[in-house]
Amino acid sequence: MKLANALNMARQLLAGRLAVARRAVDATAGNGHDALYLAERMPPGSSIWAFDIQQAALENTGKLLADRGLAGRVTLLRACHSRMAEYVAAPLDVAMFNLVYLPGASHALVTRAATTVEALRQTALLLGPGGLATIVAYPGHPSGNEERIAVENFLSALPQAAFTVACWQMLNQIHNPPVLYILEKRGGTP
Repeated sequence: MKLANALNMARQLLAGRLAVARRAVDATAGNGHDALYLAERMPPGSSIWAFDIQQAALENTGKLLADRGLAGRVTLLRACHSRMAEYVAAPLDVAMFNLVYLPGASHALVTRAATTVEALRQTALLLGPGGLATIVAYPGHPSGNEERIAVENFLSALPQAAFTVACWQMLNQIHNPPVLYILEKRGGTP
């Protein structure tokens, strides 16, 4: 298992669940790597939704999926992840969040604490029993630490009877490395 960073760890945590997952969300499409990861591993006929507010992100994601022969596997939505419940059918088996900004684009357009917390609130409601969400936060970016704190505060307040929440991070790295949060809805595996 490769533990080089929070994103690799998120993928490792999800890997065993994807072969039986029926519904998944990539809450921050970016350049499409998480959507591709889901599409390559989930069964045919499963539903995958990818959200982003930037057209460039959706175009990048669409191109990556098309290049791999998976264009029809993911529904691309130009919408804020805070509107997830308007588009996604419950129960969700998996959700992936990779926060902050579109790699290779302006760092001025970033995910925000308020919309991310609302997206996580909706994710918690949409997750089916045993459903799992991974959230990679980037405290090294100027607004990223504020977002990380808001994410941690929200997740920490979820009721233990309904959810298991964990945090994973590198401890000996410089420059405020990403932090992984894991949210699992209690009640079995999907």
